[in-house]
Amino acid sequence: MPLTTVFLGLGSNIERERHLCAGLDALTGFIDNLQCSPVFESEPVGIRSGPFFNLVVSGETHLPLAELGLRLKHIEADNGRYAPERKGLPLDIDVLLYGDLYGDFDGLALPRAEVLKNAFVLWPLALLAPQKRLPGTDREFASLWAEASIDQRLWPVPFAWRGRDLTPAGLLQAFPKPAL
Repeated sequence: MPLTTVFLGLGSNIERERHLCAGLDALTGFIDNLQCSPVFESEPVGIRSGPFFNLVVSGETHLPLAELGLRLKHIEADNGRYAPERKGLPLDIDVLLYGDLYGDFDGLALPRAEVLKNAFVLWPLALLAPQKRLPGTDREFASLWAEASIDQRLWPVPFAWRGRDLTPAGLLQAFPKPAL
């Protein structure tokens, strides 16, 4: 199978740094040219919990969509996502985009609706791939973010993976963590 460019959303609200790093490490096993957005902290959406850390990654894979989804579920499980005694969400990994697919694929709607609904997905996407067009539209992520009116609070946070700072200092200074 040829290489397909994918965008994945990662989030965690329990031992956030550990679980996100574990997820990123696991993704390197089948995602080539892995690129990471800055990491953001956000208030939870749709659940009662502590704040989340979120980021978006892109890369290329030979895996078909169904196999990619299965591998992501295994990574989530390895990080306690489906443990009966878990509290919160240790690791969530969602396929946001798979190539330029647009529509429903075995019950998975692509692009994922969260791209336009959640600031913790759209802002990282706009920073990671500003000129990338949302499949099914002629709109670039940078312009979608610039025009978005999503009522969610989030801010960039320092985060390092494999000795590399994912969140640039300039972004941290421009958008400091608000007083809660």
